[in-house]
Amino acid sequence: MEHTVNSHNMHDHHEETFLTKYIFSQDHKMIAKQFLFTGIFWSIIGALLSVIFRLQLGWPNETFPFLETLLGKWAEGGKITNEFYYSLVTMHGTILVFFVLTAGLSGTFANLLIPYQIGARDMASPFMNMLSYWFFFLSGLIMLSSLFIQTGAASGGWTMYPPLNGMRNTAVNLGSGLGTDLWFFSMTLFIVSSLLGGLNYVATILNMRTKGMGMWKLPLPVWALMFTAILGILAFPPLLSAALLLEFDRIFDTSFYLSDIILGGNLQDYKGGSPILYQHLFWFLGHPEVYIIILPAMGIVSEILSVNSRKPVFGYRAMVYALGVIVLLGFLVWAHHMYVTGMNPFIGSIFVIFTLMIAVPSAVKVFNWLTTIWKGNLRLTPAMMFSLGFVSMFVSGGLTGIFLGNSAIDIPLHDTYFVVAHFHIVMGVAAFFAMFAGVYHWFPKMFGRFLNDTLGYIHFYGTIISAYAIFVPMHFMLSLPRRYYTYSNFQTFNIFEDVSKFISVFAIISFLLQILFVVNIIYSALKGRKMTEDNINPWQANSLEWTTPAEHLHGNWPGDIPEVHRWPYDYSTGYGDEDYRPQHLPLEEGEEAH
Repeated sequence: MEHTVNSHNMHDHHEETFLTKYIFSQDHKMIAKQFLFTGIFWSIIGALLSVIFRLQLGWPNETFPFLETLLGKWAEGGKITNEFYYSLVTMHGTILVFFVLTAGLSGTFANLLIPYQIGARDMASPFMNMLSYWFFFLSGLIMLSSLFIQTGAASGGWTMYPPLNGMRNTAVNLGSGLGTDLWFFSMTLFIVSSLLGGLNYVATILNMRTKGMGMWKLPLPVWALMFTAILGILAFPPLLSAALLLEFDRIFDTSFYLSDIILGGNLQDYKGGSPILYQHLFWFLGHPEVYIIILPAMGIVSEILSVNSRKPVFGYRAMVYALGVIVLLGFLVWAHHMYVTGMNPFIGSIFVIFTLMIAVPSAVKVFNWLTTIWKGNLRLTPAMMFSLGFVSMFVSGGLTGIFLGNSAIDIPLHDTYFVVAHFHIVMGVAAFFAMFAGVYHWFPKMFGRFLNDTLGYIHFYGTIISAYAIFVPMHFMLSLPRRYYTYSNFQTFNIFEDVSKFISVFAIISFLLQILFVVNIIYSALKGRKMTEDNINPWQANSLEWTTPAEHLHGNWPGDIPEVHRWPYDYSTGYGDEDYRPQHLPLEEGEEAH
């Protein structure tokens, strides 16, 4: 439904205290900043954990005295324990997948862009929006606290498979006690946050568009964020169910996932459970989760490529339909993570077909991105560079997915570094590149100042070189099992000793480059070049967020909300004096609506 301009009466201005403006804010712009800075905090923690375990993998026989100073009993003698190594890997995966690439990415850009780009004063429910952030914050607080308890954080892998994580009092590993309970409690609050946010985003997009803003005039980031919210609403409840039943097994000795467990030579009293059931429930979220991460990235990149190519997005409707098909097929491929569970090969072949089918809409998007920039008047801003980097990462990471989508190839590759390389490039690094692009592009809209471009280019070139230096070699480490704490005891694996050092060096360089990015954000937010009222549309873009004043207002626009007359990608049309035609600009005589 489209609202008239007058139905968006501006919110009555009221005096705000420090608490209501900066802490318990209900303004979508401030909540976007809260998600951004919380995401930055978690990305530093998650990346730091990976640096620590890369020290172990690169130099397994060396000692690092500073680690004992930093970590105490978990690194006695300057060498991390095997228990702590698994905690590091578990928390690294959990933090980056959920807290950074889900909440940090969607939370920041959904809150910033949805009201701005559809022409709304705020979200449908600002209060629910605030709750969404604070549930996320509490979730993070609980996860953070698990790093400091005596028995250590969860250490059973970010997927939390039973039976390893299904028994609380058996001391299978130290982290399987309180640390795992805190992990599940934290994830429960995180799921509540995601559901509150997702419902709010969908309701806002469907009900609060300004006059003239039909669905086919929405910018692609809004389409992507809506599909992402739908995915989350449908996929997160099964994970909540899986986690709840696993906690029942752990605390009340039920047998949802446990059966025929032998400990110390004694058969335990668990009967009739199936650990495979947990895997089905987990991956029914886990694979849509990949698209919950990558769809917002696709939307952000589509917008930035068009703006900085000075060309309309090629195949706008095909882009939207491709997003929809990805959502649909995203629910039909989860068991490709489970080829090694002994599933019926016929069932496996069905998942192979759907997995290869989902490559088609992804390929449509890649083709459309390349065609959008083809013969464009490219402006290679840091945001544009990271968007091009995203396309590069998405293609190179996606190609290895075609290998892994085939069960006959996946089974021998499943527990090797080939899989680590695949999902880090296509889901991790690619999504980070899109997030960086979004921050560089919309930073002036968020903070009223510009990021430093020189630092931006250093950040880009250093990060893309480091990312490929880390993950390309892993594709060739086919005989190396993942999840091993040390390889030095195995003569077979010693051939990879120098490669592991090489990877670890670039992991450290990459981490330092991200610290440079954080410094750029903090410095620029305080001291960067200001965006003035004469230059409120620095990228000469068409979407509505660039019609709002440089100074943030409660309600976004000081008067009536602009009425929309055209789609958001009228670049280089030949009409007017400029090469862009903002959405609120009426059509000229002879000009056709897209």
